[in-house]
Amino acid sequence: MAVPRRNSPKPEDPRPLGGGVGWARTESGPDGDWLVRAISGAQAQKTYRCPGCDHEIRPGVAHVVAWPAQETGSVEERRHWHQACWDSRGRRGPTARRW
Repeated sequence: MAVPRRNSPKPEDPRPLGGGVGWARTESGPDGDWLVRAISGAQAQKTYRCPGCDHEIRPGVAHVVAWPAQETGSVEERRHWHQACWDSRGRRGPTARRW
């Protein structure tokens, strides 16, 4: 008896990061409505600069990505934040670059 071959998965069309995506949650604050996605340490593979503290978010460090809810999540609008910086953004706003 022959065993059926498993077909390799077909590549999916890339999905926009904006509305309608199940893995982003909506948060409202004094600075507007945001779509926020948690990034685990295993998913974090690049270095980013947090706009809250102006420090680097290194590969392997869990953090959040946020973009305005009215946007579709274009690269220009997304920002990577440390979780604590994102949580305290209403109390202290973005930090000016130190260098």
